[in-house]
Amino acid sequence: MDHCEARVVAGVDVIPICDAVGPMGEPLRRPVEETFRNARPDDWTGLPTTEWILHFHVHLLRAHGRLVLVDTGVGGHDSPAAWWAPVPGALPARLAELGVAPGDIDVVVLTHLHSDHYGGAVGEHGPAFPNARHLVQRAEADAADDRARDTLLRPLAAVLQIVDGSAEVIPGVRVHLAPGHTPGHQIVEVGDLTITADLLHHPVQLANPAVTYCYDDDPEQAVRTRIEVLERVRARGGVIAPAHFAEPFVDLAGWAPRSGAVA
Repeated sequence: MDHCEARVVAGVDVIPICDAVGPMGEPLRRPVEETFRNARPDDWTGLPTTEWILHFHVHLLRAHGRLVLVDTGVGGHDSPAAWWAPVPGALPARLAELGVAPGDIDVVVLTHLHSDHYGGAVGEHGPAFPNARHLVQRAEADAADDRARDTLLRPLAAVLQIVDGSAEVIPGVRVHLAPGHTPGHQIVEVGDLTITADLLHHPVQLANPAVTYCYDDDPEQAVRTRIEVLERVRARGGVIAPAHFAEPFVDLAGWAPRSGAVA
């Protein structure tokens, strides 16, 4: 679960960190063909159709003397994700290996309020990254369930920054609303790189972007958003950084949609 090789994109260091690896826990586990319900047999060609092993990626961005953390991983044994995710996450150790202390982080972008993305945001004594402002989309905060409100939004109240739609995080780094997986799901753009978070979960959704995911809040909206974002990334010859793929970076030039797929 080591951190992967960094890339420099538009003057920004992008460092993917693998926080954890494993399948979903028993309460959420189901065959991969049931998880991605409407995939056609051809969509699975060359892809694994057995147990789905997730990689939980977090991204550290460094530019202009500032540090931005995109998501905070699954957290520790007592985190909100502990009931289903492979805790504890490796993020604290990986940051230490990079010479980054929790107080060094200037901004935390929470792509959405699912526990594997915010599980490491709050510690025993309050915010795990105490000097960072924490960006959340307004639509996401408004739709938060009681668990997220109690374990995240209230503890972070003093450092929370609510944004609407698109916003600059630091020069060269922007967030954009990308709803569907959750109402206020957001992605992060750095030059021609897009950190897609849970815009897509499995390579089968690159083979056919219309393939739905059973845990999307609004599957139809998620499909529309996925198609729109992937078309935009392809048009500029860009690369994506998904949260749950084995590969930290994916060049869309190598992923033309399969024949008959919606794209």
